Amino acid sequence: MDIKADHIITSSSPMESLEKQLSCPICLEMFTKPVVILPCQHNLCRGCANDLYDANNPYHYSGGIFRCPTCRFEVVLDRHGVYGLQRNLLVENIIDIYKQQLVSTPEAPLKTKKVAELMCQEHEDEKINIYCVTCQVPTCSMCKVFGAHKDCEVSPLQNIYQTQKSELSNSVDLLMAGNNCLQAVMNQLEDTCKAIEENGLRHKQTLVEKFDLLYAILEEKKGELLEKIGQEQEQKVNHLHSLAQQYTAQLETGSKLVETAIQTMDNSNVTEFLFAAKELITKTREAAKSCLAQKPEPGFEKMDNFTLVTDHAQAILKNMDFGTEESEEYEDAEEEEEEEEEEEE
Repeated sequence: MDIKADHIITSSSPMESLEKQLSCPICLEMFTKPVVILPCQHNLCRGCANDLYDANNPYHYSGGIFRCPTCRFEVVLDRHGVYGLQRNLLVENIIDIYKQQLVSTPEAPLKTKKVAELMCQEHEDEKINIYCVTCQVPTCSMCKVFGAHKDCEVSPLQNIYQTQKSELSNSVDLLMAGNNCLQAVMNQLEDTCKAIEENGLRHKQTLVEKFDLLYAILEEKKGELLEKIGQEQEQKVNHLHSLAQQYTAQLETGSKLVETAIQTMDNSNVTEFLFAAKELITKTREAAKSCLAQKPEPGFEKMDNFTLVTDHAQAILKNMDFGTEESEEYEDAEEEEEEEEEEEE
């Protein structure tokens, strides 16, 4: 990690100077995890970087150009966008150490982003500060003592937050692995489609060449076999196209769900996170289970059943007289009968 000295240090406090170096150039606040590092070595909050990228990419194209807000260096992003950038774990560790130091020296105030605290709807003067394990919702202490959750089991918000955040992170990892599997299967489907089309074309050409040797009496048979090859080719390609469309829809849904889950994990408001986490965990796990893609069977692209061996048929056709000898014998017999009738007359 290379922390650029982009600001002149004028503060008399080393902690304040360090805080300036750990400030995001977009939000001007201390970096919020996760922190990403650009190829130009400048650091950004990933949430801030994603907001800037979305603002410059209104049509949400996959990948694109991202310009560093500090030095204007252009970075080419892949289909994962800013989520494909590497995390700067060193900066994150420095921030953790800095915050721990501030806890031990409270006279040095930590400049952090203000987080709005939600209030209980039943008790307007009470903050939501506990989690009802029985009902699976955040609530306040008054609700536990006197309200609807007095007979329920409760737990500190932070404990549930850490547990569900870990579960959601694991679900996201599973879903991303499933998405990668889908992408690999889609690539294989595309290659298989090309192989089927090439094999179909080659077999058609071979079939036409061989049927040209069998003359006009085999034209009807040739047409029947060509139609069968076309039908099988169309059926196989249509089947693979149908799979590809299905997996494309799953991949798009999974990618959007991954982005939503990551943005939710980046939300520093514990209560808001807990309101959304349970549903996201369920959705991501269900999406991950549906990522098991059906692959074509080995040799699916082959159509060797249409390979013709025509040597024997050619030999038969060369030796066939097509009834010409019988016709000559019939004509000879008629001539003999006519001669005999003339002699009798």
